[in-house]
Amino acid sequence: MNLIPSSPPQIKPLSNEATRPLWSVMIPVYNCSQFLIKTLESVLVQSISEKDMQIEVVDDASTDTDVEALVNSIGKGRIKYFRQPENVGSLRNFETCINRSRGHIVHILHGDDQVKNGYYATLGNLFKQYPEAGAAFCRYTYVDEQGNKLYDEEPEMAQEGILKDWLLYIGERQRIQYVSIAVRREVYEKLGAFYGLTYGEDWEMWVRIAKYYPVAYTPNILAEYRMHSDSISGTKFLTGQNTKDMVQVMEIIKDYLPPDQQEAIFEKSKKFYAYYGVWVANELWHKLHDVRAVKAQIKQALHIHKDPILYWQILKIYIKILINKK
Repeated sequence: MNLIPSSPPQIKPLSNEATRPLWSVMIPVYNCSQFLIKTLESVLVQSISEKDMQIEVVDDASTDTDVEALVNSIGKGRIKYFRQPENVGSLRNFETCINRSRGHIVHILHGDDQVKNGYYATLGNLFKQYPEAGAAFCRYTYVDEQGNKLYDEEPEMAQEGILKDWLLYIGERQRIQYVSIAVRREVYEKLGAFYGLTYGEDWEMWVRIAKYYPVAYTPNILAEYRMHSDSISGTKFLTGQNTKDMVQVMEIIKDYLPPDQQEAIFEKSKKFYAYYGVWVANELWHKLHDVRAVKAQIKQALHIHKDPILYWQILKIYIKILINKK
């Protein structure tokens, strides 16, 4: 099996029998058992019946604990469990999640994130109020490994409703985390699942949806996205591959944009992710003092964008490195 599909995998349509629940909360997990209890409890506490909500953990052959026993202990039969026969990677696991979903609305809730009370009621109302919407998402907050608040995502607009010119905004940079967004299953059936890369694949999907469907939004903070202290030490950040991947995503996204806006938005994207790469370089220096990784990030940032302010920020990083070496 190709772990990274080169085109959007097909999602098999379901019939519209009355027994289908409104929601499918599909929880992909891989070696995140230290967070999974909180994730599951954040869904269960909202007390939505099995008739209205499917809840299922889809385990990508975790090795850190007996995930099935953990799920049964917390869910007491309310949460179903499925284990991949072997590790298939994140994209294929997401594909499995969607294909196993039975609800009209699918929420892919990673096993280290969590939702706040009212998430499903609020987004459910958005889908009801705006039946033309292919997806709906909420504002969210970033938390650390201990669940302490770091900062809130900026609101996209002040009130609930359909986002205006959303394709142009989401086409410029990633603005959504998985935990915050729910998608009609029929949208995945028409557009397919995630593909291409394992970094930035979600951004491509949200733009793909915005190309073909209106997207609804609430500024209420109803989800928590967990940032890990070790995530920046991942191979893609140490080598600058994260920026290379984002450029590949940008190239795909260009084709979704209006022809007269493609180049302008592409340049904005490159500028944003160049600055992000320099920010990553600064974080790599502070946390790891890894000069090689710092240089890799800076090299990729300058490969996609250059301006005086960016050079100044890079210079400040090199000054820190020189002072430290002395």
